[in-house]
Amino acid sequence: MKKYIAECVGTFVLTFLGCGTAMFLGCNTPAGVVGTAIAFGLAVVAMAYTIGGISGCHINPAITLGVALSGRMTWKDACGYWVGQVIGGILAGACLLLVANVVTASDLTGGLGSNGVANAGGVWGACLVEVIATFLFVLVVLGTTDSKVGAGNLAGLAIGLSLILIHLVCINLTGTSVNPARSIGPALFAGGDALKDLWVFICAPLVGGALSACVWKAMVPKEK
Repeated sequence: MKKYIAECVGTFVLTFLGCGTAMFLGCNTPAGVVGTAIAFGLAVVAMAYTIGGISGCHINPAITLGVALSGRMTWKDACGYWVGQVIGGILAGACLLLVANVVTASDLTGGLGSNGVANAGGVWGACLVEVIATFLFVLVVLGTTDSKVGAGNLAGLAIGLSLILIHLVCINLTGTSVNPARSIGPALFAGGDALKDLWVFICAPLVGGALSACVWKAMVPKEK
């Protein structure tokens, strides 16, 4: 249970700080894009060194799927992680809505930092972007955290930096999800197109995570 609570807390922190930065800094300028990308990456680094020793700090259902498909965790634990992550994302979405209604600053994203498909050319363009981006991100996670060929204590830093890079590429296309839980929370409270297109940001990252597990299993050196 402690692992699941840790995943809930970690996902809350990632969603609240990352989406909160997008909301109040904005993503319509280069400075806003860079700032939001850094916020998401630093949130991952901070949580990696806070809850990594408890749950491994997945804080992302796509990562959990990749880890489970790689045989590094049981499906029972995977389900517990998913529940904790989604609850964390929803709690963060609720808090973002509360803050937006209380403070005087405007939500510059117009949707609590939720994701969208319009700038990617529609649903299928957004699916393509999210599948590729999540594939690359989860592949980094699987590689850097591998017990035999991974980066050890530097894994959290490598993962956070890779998330910054992915956000720099994708923010102006989809708002960058690569994480169903991060998308679910804001979309539920933003409603409208964010909620209508939410399935894209659930399905596409999970497909990308599954693909990365297949590729990593094909690349990782086999034990003698």
